Amino acid sequence: MGDIRERIVKRIARELKDGDYVNLGIGMPTLVANYVPPGIDITLHSENGMLGVGPYPTEDEVDPDLINAGKETVTELPGCSYFSSADSFAMVRGGHIDLTVLGALQVDREGNLANWMIPGKMVKGMGGAMDLVAGAKKVVVAMEHNTKDGGHKILQRCTLPFTGLKVVNLIVTELAVIDVTPDGLVLREIAVDTTVEKVKAATGADLIMPERVGTFG
Repeated sequence: MGDIRERIVKRIARELKDGDYVNLGIGMPTLVANYVPPGIDITLHSENGMLGVGPYPTEDEVDPDLINAGKETVTELPGCSYFSSADSFAMVRGGHIDLTVLGALQVDREGNLANWMIPGKMVKGMGGAMDLVAGAKKVVVAMEHNTKDGGHKILQRCTLPFTGLKVVNLIVTELAVIDVTPDGLVLREIAVDTTVEKVKAATGADLIMPERVGTFG
């Protein structure tokens, strides 16, 4: 499991550009911050009102008042600023976040996203996801390719309640890197230890094949 998550977030980190303002969703997406490429300087935004979020603290650095949107303790970087959640969401809704990385339950061929609710299950709510996918300039989904029982998470059409419509730009799983385009899902890269045929079989939507499919991992 650890290797899968590491592979996914390492690949997503390559999408970061110098100077980006980035919001990382709770769970796996937060790990992207550990793999920022050398020479790339980003500013992390947390929707509870923090800009310039630093790495997780050591035991000596823990400050219970310093938390991110996932209620995890964090540190602050020089120049870090604090503000109300209303101002934080104004940044998101105003299009000032360059890239957001979120987990997903389902994504479909149109880039529709379902990531907050499974009917019949207890949920805490969608948090800032609905605003982030509508306001961020680029939306990247970080998720395992299939459900625990082998079901499809990449579909022709989501079956779970939508978080946002036509919002996802890129899907990164342990098996593949998939671009969401107006024409459909384009298979850009596959993991070094899999094949195009295996990726197709694990995907519940049609994949467009470019002339060359790269590799990662």
